[in-house]
Amino acid sequence: MAGQVVREMNKILLVGGGGREDAIGRRIVDGGASLYCVAKNLNPSLARIAKDYRVMDELSYSRIVQYAMEMKIDLMFVGPDPALETPLVDLASKSGILVPSPSMAAARIETSKEYMRDFVQRNNISGNIFSRVFSNGREAAEFIRSSDMEYAIKPIGLTGGKGVRVMGVQINSREEAAAYAAEVASRDGKVLLEERITGEEFSLQVFSDGKSVSPMPLAQDYKRALEGDLGPNTGGMGSITGADHGLPFITPACRDNALSIIRSVVHHMSLEGNPFRGVMYGQFMQVNGTPKIVEINARFADPEGINVLFLLDESLPDILFRIAESSLGSYTRFMRKATTLKYIVPNGYGSTPQPGTLEIELADMPEDLQIYYASVSGTPEKVQMTSSRALAVISRSDTIESASDFVEENLWRIKGNFYVRHDIGSRDFLKKKMH
Repeated sequence: MAGQVVREMNKILLVGGGGREDAIGRRIVDGGASLYCVAKNLNPSLARIAKDYRVMDELSYSRIVQYAMEMKIDLMFVGPDPALETPLVDLASKSGILVPSPSMAAARIETSKEYMRDFVQRNNISGNIFSRVFSNGREAAEFIRSSDMEYAIKPIGLTGGKGVRVMGVQINSREEAAAYAAEVASRDGKVLLEERITGEEFSLQVFSDGKSVSPMPLAQDYKRALEGDLGPNTGGMGSITGADHGLPFITPACRDNALSIIRSVVHHMSLEGNPFRGVMYGQFMQVNGTPKIVEINARFADPEGINVLFLLDESLPDILFRIAESSLGSYTRFMRKATTLKYIVPNGYGSTPQPGTLEIELADMPEDLQIYYASVSGTPEKVQMTSSRALAVISRSDTIESASDFVEENLWRIKGNFYVRHDIGSRDFLKKKMH
């Protein structure tokens, strides 16, 4: 236990200030470590619990490492994906700081969709789908026009969940698809076309130390802005997890196969001399009972990361140190509870957001309910929204449906003009998924 006490005294620097990072930061403090924060915004919740908080550009990697050295930081954890696309992790590691986050090269599994598809293909990892990259917009447009297949049209790099358009969903005609592909190629220099697949999407997040893989409960996230999964794509309006750590509409075999895919990705990255340390999450689609890879990501999902962190039954600082020291093991404890999370957003979010002020009633907060703070400023009791997501309200319960009900019963705690998707986790919504 003596080593554990020393570990709890350690200083951990968290990079990022969104809802996901609020959840990470609280679990770091719960584990007894001292929290330090660097983010582009002053998150009111993180600011309250951090020993020190600096507002700075999350892409300013040299300044962040300099700050970490000044504060004598022991371990640094990176929350948002854009920061993983910089040399931040590599520079911090060279400076003697433990970093349980992927290197810039390892993070390419997320930051370059082209790299990910090539990697999966050359290593014969199952779950891949047809894809093709074009650097000429006119050629991409002609390919779409002459093809019978429907496609998901994606920028090569990070999109925050908002740059992907799918034929038959956000795109209504082949000509519209051709025009969008040409637009992306013209803007970014490349465009990725992927075969459109249909089925239930799910997220499988794991901890990895480059060798061992420890899975977290399955989650499902809802990107569409409006109820019934309609409207524009967003960064995520809410998410659910099941009490058995699966989902009622995903078969156990599909989940096991998805985990095998993640293990294979980690194994082959290590074989290629590019070990992955940190949190990896696969976004999969269940197609005819088997998992197909939609994306592989290099950090906690948002919002699904909040769900699993709310269930974590171990010390997060201890897990992070074990990742950095390559001594993770293959099992992490999570509560056998279901969760439902719903994001509070400004009216018009996803198209024409109208941010206002929210007042939050925090008194007598039930143990199985939590409110996490995202893109807001102010105090924990009163915040000013931006054009993005504001607050994540999450509940733990015996079922997804009862967790959804408990969130609904506590929305009175948030006063002001806002929008929330009431249908996430509801009985009717889940019933439709089962048929």
